[in-house]
Amino acid sequence: MRPWNAFTAAEAEVRAMVADPRWPWLPEPARARSIAARTLVTRDGDRWLFGRHARWHLHDPADGRWHPAPPPRRLRARQVGHHAAALPSDVIPRGPDFAAEPGSTQAFVGPDVPLKLCEQVGVLLRANCRKPEGDYPLTAFDEIFATDVPSTVAAVWGTIMWCAYAPAFDGNERLLTMFGEFLRRPLPGDEWVRWLPAPPLVDLVTLVGERQRSGHPRTALRLAALIADTAHILLSDTRFRPRALALLTMVEPALKRPGLDDHAALRDEVMRQAWLERCPERLSRAVLMETDPEAHLSHVVYDLVEALAFTPDPPRAAATYLADLSDSRSLLPGRLDHRLRHAYDELDQAGLTSTSASERTQPDGFPVMAPAFRPAPQSPHTGSFLPPGPSTGTGHRPAPDERRTGSARYSSETGGQSREEIGRNSDEHPTGGGPTGGRGGFTHARQEAGTGVMPPDRASAAAVLGAAYAAGLAWSGLSGARVPERGFAGSAALVHRLIHERDDSPT
Repeated sequence: MRPWNAFTAAEAEVRAMVADPRWPWLPEPARARSIAARTLVTRDGDRWLFGRHARWHLHDPADGRWHPAPPPRRLRARQVGHHAAALPSDVIPRGPDFAAEPGSTQAFVGPDVPLKLCEQVGVLLRANCRKPEGDYPLTAFDEIFATDVPSTVAAVWGTIMWCAYAPAFDGNERLLTMFGEFLRRPLPGDEWVRWLPAPPLVDLVTLVGERQRSGHPRTALRLAALIADTAHILLSDTRFRPRALALLTMVEPALKRPGLDDHAALRDEVMRQAWLERCPERLSRAVLMETDPEAHLSHVVYDLVEALAFTPDPPRAAATYLADLSDSRSLLPGRLDHRLRHAYDELDQAGLTSTSASERTQPDGFPVMAPAFRPAPQSPHTGSFLPPGPSTGTGHRPAPDERRTGSARYSSETGGQSREEIGRNSDEHPTGGGPTGGRGGFTHARQEAGTGVMPPDRASAAAVLGAAYAAGLAWSGLSGARVPERGFAGSAALVHRLIHERDDSPT
């Protein structure tokens, strides 16, 4: 049997069993036996099973845990079975969890958000951005927007950012530019990318719940409807779709039954929980960052390893991106499967982990200079990495009367340069990551690792960038570690692979 066929066959069998309408009604021991019987073992001794959330799980021989992990594509495997009683319930498929939306790990760097989607959001924003501030006070997102901005603007923004798989946006992205006149300060990032935080669901809940508690139920309903309208628009892009669907299932029942959340709105956390309870199990993976941050981290790490399938050793390549994360208490390795953990430990012993911890955030949105990189001997598979320069993006916040006339515009472009000019300038740099100098090179700051290679095409680079940034955000949400203003080193390095190619279609 060819190496990948064993995994393909086992996956097909499990999918067929779980698709049977009788599956959810089987006792858990019976479901466990069916899954355990299809456990595979590779020649290196690793045990694999296809389980919960339609994902492969790897057995950790050190402690017996099963970690979500993509299987190897280059190793032979045979079916050996496993003790059903030893399987934890969280790896056994329930049925609806196999119907999850596939989505996309691509960030919004490289492939822009489609023009039609941006235009629809723009129409929605223009129709709602002049609401009276007294009726729509800014009760959340006040670190992003000026105090005179109505919460309708924050509702549209918050929905976009919450639904995004990895909210890292190209500096020329139309979807960000339309919010420029409302910003309180420049968005974090450099001249090419805005590395934006992922807001928690409670921020959206607060916008609605505060109006309900203040005795303005119709205003609360309008804000909820605006969140739903924005989510509907986002459904057309797979990078938003899974979470947009989940958000709609949470919000739409309250629109159909006004007063549904009246009691829950007394406290934002209670209302947040009421929203999450309305999310069906088939969309449960889309809200793991809210319901189970530790499981969410495991799944985005799965995405990262999968996005690096073009490399000779995906787990080792993924470890070089995970090494970006600040981990002063050494909690990250214990959350990784043993393949990732061993690769991470090698980097740790070489002093190449927790690189983000050395950065310092300056106040008021000013850029953080990238940390210095240690020189490393070049190997046939490594190349040079040009760290991003100081930010030249603007974030001018006009006076209220200036904003209302529409005369001020936010520009995240690089001093008036086009993307093509940026690419040409980078090509001329002696160490730049241009198309000729960087395509075969190592895209990560830790060149010593020697395992990360340049993605073969634009889509692959965008997928790796998105998954790596999502992993950083997931770790930040779980551990409280700070997200660097200028992005994690591995993600930022990939930008140099993408800025040389047009996002728009030349005419």
